Amino acid sequence: MIETQNLTKRFGTKTAVNALDLSIGAGEFFCFLGPNGAGKTTTIKMLTGLIKPSSGQALLGGFDIQKDPVKTKSLIGYIPDTPFLYEKLTGREFMRFVAGLYQMPASALNGSAEELLELFEIRHVGDQLIESYSHGMRQKLSFASCFLHDPKIVIVDEPWVGLDPKNIRFVKDYLKQRTREGMTVFMSTHSLSIIEDVADRIGIIHNGSLLHTGTLPEILALSQNPGSLEDVFLELTRGADA
Repeated sequence: MIETQNLTKRFGTKTAVNALDLSIGAGEFFCFLGPNGAGKTTTIKMLTGLIKPSSGQALLGGFDIQKDPVKTKSLIGYIPDTPFLYEKLTGREFMRFVAGLYQMPASALNGSAEELLELFEIRHVGDQLIESYSHGMRQKLSFASCFLHDPKIVIVDEPWVGLDPKNIRFVKDYLKQRTREGMTVFMSTHSLSIIEDVADRIGIIHNGSLLHTGTLPEILALSQNPGSLEDVFLELTRGADA
C-alpha cells in the first residue's frame, strides 16, 4: 500500500531524506523511528504530497502522489503533530468542510460524522467553536475528521501531544484494530513503549538514511547486548554517528 523508490529530498546542500526505499503492505502497522532531524517529518510530507521530492517517487495504493494527487489523497488520511483547524468553525462545521473536500454525499456524512464525534468523545462540543477547544480536543477532532472518508492508508506524525493516558490508550487500540480490518498505518513517534505495543514492523532512520527495518524481535536482535527498544535504538543511532 505504501512504496517509496529512491525517495530523496534536498534543501540546498542538505539532504534531508536520502534514497529511501520502503515497502509497506495492506493491514500493516509500520512505525517510523528516528532522532530529531532524522528525516521523519520530511518523509511524511512527501508521502502526503505536501512537498515534492528532489528525486524518486512515492506510491500509495499503487498511485504516484505527484502524478495523480487527487486519486492518491482520496485513499489516505493524515494526522499531523499540530493539526491546522479553522477556529471560527464549530466541530460539526469542520467535519462538513472535510466531507466537502472528499466530495462525500450528505447522506454518508450525517451518520459518519456523528459516530466519529461520539467515538472520540467530542460530540458534546460539536456545536462549539474550535477556538474554545483544548489541545486534546483539537487532536481528537483531527482524528475524527481523518477517518470520515474511510481511508485505506493513515499517516500519523507524533499524534500523542495533548492527549491524556486514557485517550492515548484508546487511539492506540483504535489504530491497531483498524489495521486488523485491512487499513495501513504509517506512524512516526518518539513513544517507544507505544511502538513496542503496536508495531508490525519498525523502520529506523538517521541523518536522512534508512538504517534498518524489521519486526520488533528483528530490531532487538541487531544489538550484541539486546535490551529494550530504547537501548537498541540508542546503540544503533550512536553507531551511525561514528
